[in-house]
Amino acid sequence: MFGALPAACDRTLALLDKLEWLGPLVVRVALGLVFVASGWGKLHHLDDVTQYFASLGIPAAHAQAVFVATVELLGGLFLFVGMGTRIASLFLIGVMVVAIWTAKLPEVHGVLELAGTIELAYLAAFVWLVVAGAGKVSVDHMLDHRRRQRSPVGNAT
Repeated sequence: MFGALPAACDRTLALLDKLEWLGPLVVRVALGLVFVASGWGKLHHLDDVTQYFASLGIPAAHAQAVFVATVELLGGLFLFVGMGTRIASLFLIGVMVVAIWTAKLPEVHGVLELAGTIELAYLAAFVWLVVAGAGKVSVDHMLDHRRRQRSPVGNAT
């Protein structure tokens, strides 16, 4: 009876290894959709976003509102298709750090409360995407695969 458990664990791990492409895809698509919608909404309500940024004491509030909306919209699109994922994630990390610093930190009272914010969860996911990359189901992977085919190992290019 107990001999079947290790075999079942091995089969499960083998299946999960075959599905490793699914994690980055799901995270990228979900975050991409969230940030496309957020950026689109900000671009269509720039006056409100500008007023909110000004109320937080963010300098050049209108320029920052346009910048953040654009980063969210384009960054979300890039994440969705998995193109320039690491760079897009770096830009979105910047947006999240500023959001946490200006809008969340004044409201939270302790690390546990900060840990419960969606912004910190987004930040963690973006850090993971910077480190791990877009995954196998992405434009990044396809371009990297083509690049490797064109430049054989040992060729200095």
